[in-house]
Amino acid sequence: METPVPHPEDFAHIRIIMGMVLGLSLARLVNGLTRFVQHPGSIAIYSVHLGWVVFLLISIMHFWWYEFHLSFVRAWTFPIYFFLIAYAMIFAALTALLFPDQMMDYKGFEDYFESRKRWFFGLLSITFLVDVIDTLVKGGAYFQSLGNEYPVRQAIFFILSIVAMFIKRKSFQLALVGFAIVYQVSWILRTYDLLQ
Repeated sequence: METPVPHPEDFAHIRIIMGMVLGLSLARLVNGLTRFVQHPGSIAIYSVHLGWVVFLLISIMHFWWYEFHLSFVRAWTFPIYFFLIAYAMIFAALTALLFPDQMMDYKGFEDYFESRKRWFFGLLSITFLVDVIDTLVKGGAYFQSLGNEYPVRQAIFFILSIVAMFIKRKSFQLALVGFAIVYQVSWILRTYDLLQ
């Protein structure tokens, strides 16, 4: 069987499908946040939960921009396509974990988040590993262009996510999400030369 020649529209096709999944993820976060405005006081807000919502909003927007570098891929295959859609679906699962369909069984977001924390951080840790594969899909030159900080960053975030699964102290959880947000913003600004 003859291998088909990659067409320039392959990339656009894949970006559209990924965009639909990521769009649903962003919509879930926005809908969840507006719930606090629509029904103030009906559900107790939890600062750690809210921090991870902000982190995911930033991360999903960054991921979508970051995926533009998939234009470096010269030969599209079904395994690459499947991998990328699965990666985008992890973000959708994370947003669903942050804002469940109903909260009747919980006293508020603190109670809910603490009961589902291991699922959330387990999935979050996977995103840092999967991101390394995603970066390699874009090519070795692109991976190297991110410098030595990139693999160290991914390893640290992976380890911290695993650790966060088991630590209940709110002070640790707040410090972690604060660090994650600040570092993510810093990484974006430095990676895309916005600080120069």
